[in-house]
Amino acid sequence: MGEFDLADGSREGLVALGKQMDQSAQAATELAGEVLYIRDRRPQFVKLIANEAQKQYAAKSCGKQRNIVLKARQMGITTWIAGQYFLRTITHPGTVTVLVAHTQEAAEQIFRIVHRFLSRLPEALRRGALKSARPSARRLLIPELDSEYLVETAGDRNAGRGLTIGNLHCTELARWPGDAADTLYGLMATLSPTGDLVMESTPNGASGCFWKEWQEAELTGTVRHFFPWWLEPAYTGEAVAEESLTDEEKELMQKHGLTHERIAYRRRIRENFRGLAKQEYAEDADSCFLASGECIFETGAIERRLREVTDPAETRRNGELRIWLPPQAGRKYLVAVDPAGGGIDGDYAAAQVIDLTSAMQCAELHGHRTPLELAEESAALAKEYHGALLAVERNNHGFGVLAHLRGVCRYEHVYQYHGQDGWPTNTATRPLMLGRLEAALVETPGLFASQRLLQECRSFVRHANGQSGARAGEHDDCVMAMAIALAVREEVLEVA
Repeated sequence: MGEFDLADGSREGLVALGKQMDQSAQAATELAGEVLYIRDRRPQFVKLIANEAQKQYAAKSCGKQRNIVLKARQMGITTWIAGQYFLRTITHPGTVTVLVAHTQEAAEQIFRIVHRFLSRLPEALRRGALKSARPSARRLLIPELDSEYLVETAGDRNAGRGLTIGNLHCTELARWPGDAADTLYGLMATLSPTGDLVMESTPNGASGCFWKEWQEAELTGTVRHFFPWWLEPAYTGEAVAEESLTDEEKELMQKHGLTHERIAYRRRIRENFRGLAKQEYAEDADSCFLASGECIFETGAIERRLREVTDPAETRRNGELRIWLPPQAGRKYLVAVDPAGGGIDGDYAAAQVIDLTSAMQCAELHGHRTPLELAEESAALAKEYHGALLAVERNNHGFGVLAHLRGVCRYEHVYQYHGQDGWPTNTATRPLMLGRLEAALVETPGLFASQRLLQECRSFVRHANGQSGARAGEHDDCVMAMAIALAVREEVLEVA
């Protein structure tokens, strides 16, 4: 164990502890084990002695400013990071630490842990500079050190505003409400140049802010940490019989050194959580993202197709228009359009070109467009594909696009639904459209060539209110354009 002077609670004494803590991951781990207390599962108050996952995190994250943690449930990582940042806050004057949780309940629960850290410090430490500490519902202010520790919720758009943050701890990032990326980047903008950032979460589908940050970690200089469920000592059960082991279980035991007791717990996980077992109790850093129960499409089929798709044969307009199959003589085509508000700051618009006979995706347009711009580009695309049938969703901005198609573009081959230009997406047609797309993704995935489309399908989820659409911070324009294309094609072929 390290030699720490815990009798001097003065500002100078705390700074000296901070310098020792900064020397190595081992020193920081030892200091936490000497002065911090937590409530364990029994529940009893015990010292924060690092478990295996916490030791691994401390060693790998030491000296790194950006860290991202992918973990199974209840590994103690949130508590460990909160503890390390608490120690930095009380030993480094002028430090502002902000922890952002996904819900108010989680924020309050975590801050109770922080309060416990403070209240159970050795008495000598609490008598000195920390005597001035003023804890409130979500804020710990230490006037004598000019330091503070705040806990916020991701739903508060003003979280962190006006501060210069030294330590930013984003917990359960995959479950942040609203536009998580917008909230995260707003917080990151307040981080000091030498500040630390930790993003940690259990997985929640292969889309969204956390998933993107995990995928792009190397590009952003972020250190990845992955902690599977079996690193938690409590996750065990009564040993299973050797003869009952499956080939998969034997492989796991050999590869990761799992015991028969661990396999027993794994079977219990699978029985209780079923399809979400891989998400809640992660075993690898890939399949855990694919197990989300929120996506309305079959994620396995999407992932298989994503591994197969290739680059388009041609791209135009800086990649906004992608072409896989150019028009061929004797073939008939359909262009389906999902309009948007338009303009550089508006929503995205999308158009899908499919072969009318085979339903094969031929081209895709995606970008910010005003109704007039979208009408002109859609008409040009339809003309290129042998005067294709042009089906435009007529809801909202679609009426403007249809008016421009007839008046400005003079395009005549416009799809009509019950004698009126355009396709109506409503409570009657929407389930049928999405159901047809869902079936095609499973039965004929080779129809789809666009990585952009498939990624949107992966983040197309069922929301708490029962409605479906893009996950917060994601888009579904390509999905809806393709759903329109398949629905219109079905109707046209039936009439023919």
